[in-house]
Amino acid sequence: MGKDLGYTVIHRGVMIPHVEPGRWTFIQRAKEYGGGWWFGRVYDDCFMLEFERPSSLSEGIRYILSYERMNQMPSFDDDFKLD
Repeated sequence: MGKDLGYTVIHRGVMIPHVEPGRWTFIQRAKEYGGGWWFGRVYDDCFMLEFERPSSLSEGIRYILSYERMNQMPSFDDDFKLD
């Protein structure tokens, strides 16, 4: 088994029976419409685009990595007092 990279790639013409809600997902566009990938998150009742335009896999993966780094930053304590 490989490491879960945190996203799902759905290639053109492939059916996926289930994707975990909230998971980053790339959906390959048809070549006749310009190719590329729709990038966003899958939920039970919708697919929410993260970019308003098609993107490349590398652009989406860079975005995911940046997003995860931002979530790992320490939070600020509003009640902090320097003694």
